[in-house]
Amino acid sequence: MSKMTNILSIAPGNTPAEGVLGRIYQRAPVLLLPLIGLLMFLALWNGVAKNIDTSLGEFPGPAHVWEQVGVLIDEHAVQREKAEAFYVRQDERNAARVAQDPSYQPKVRDFTGAPTFFDQIWTSLYTVMVGFVIASVIAVPLGILCGLSKSAYTAINPLIQLFKPVSPLAWLPLVTMVVSALYVSDDPAFSKSFITSAFTVALCCLWPTLINTAVGVSSIDSDLINVSKVLRLTPLSHLTKIVLPSSIPMIFTGLRLSLGIGWMVLIAAEMLAQNPGLGKFVWDEFQNGSSESLARIMVAVLTIGAIGFILDRAMLSFQRLVSWDKSSVLR
Repeated sequence: MSKMTNILSIAPGNTPAEGVLGRIYQRAPVLLLPLIGLLMFLALWNGVAKNIDTSLGEFPGPAHVWEQVGVLIDEHAVQREKAEAFYVRQDERNAARVAQDPSYQPKVRDFTGAPTFFDQIWTSLYTVMVGFVIASVIAVPLGILCGLSKSAYTAINPLIQLFKPVSPLAWLPLVTMVVSALYVSDDPAFSKSFITSAFTVALCCLWPTLINTAVGVSSIDSDLINVSKVLRLTPLSHLTKIVLPSSIPMIFTGLRLSLGIGWMVLIAAEMLAQNPGLGKFVWDEFQNGSSESLARIMVAVLTIGAIGFILDRAMLSFQRLVSWDKSSVLR
């Protein structure tokens, strides 16, 4: 009996250490396979890059691109130092003028240096989130209405099918002209380029959220509908206790699709309209035509992809936070 006890005591999973090792062993493929895939991609990229000669020189490999990452970081640091020095000099001049003339009203001007790569990232993120929020505020209530009312869906569906396939490149000139005509101010709170980009994003990422919300609401289990009728819930209670909790997975599927589409649309809009952001950075580097331009463009391409992935993961985490059924959250 004691021998049997000893055998069981050393079986895998019966000690904390072996339990941890067992979990690590089980998760090893999840950790190693992406790493192997990444290393294979880098090796393939490095090998192919050496055999591609362009008008700007050899196509940049991973090492060259990584070098430009450091250069862009250094450029950002230098520009921030210039901005700080500018504001220090401005404060000193204003203080001296006020000392000479107490009635003088100091003038505060913003630093007008060229935006850095990281400034462009922030501009693009801010713009896409504004456009995404505008689209979501319109699409979710409209999708709920379409899901609850067949008449509303029948009336709105032709418009959805008509405008859903329209390219952002088609919307951009129209949005630009409308914004230029309507957004007229001597002291605008936002630049016209920002408004144009944000509304172009909103128009293009409106439809996935609207459609998925409508599908989610219309697919609610009939048993839940019957429970609502038995309990005689008010329309508002029916919406908050039955409709929204049941349709959250589909709503978030639409939101994730919309955010991904919005991010792609924004980059294209910035390139075409020359609005500030990562798209403009890519276009400016392409027009610059220096020997380092391709590597800097590749840095931007990888950054765009990484930010898109992070935005999707953030939306997925938020879905897990608000969803009552954690098993329904897709990965």
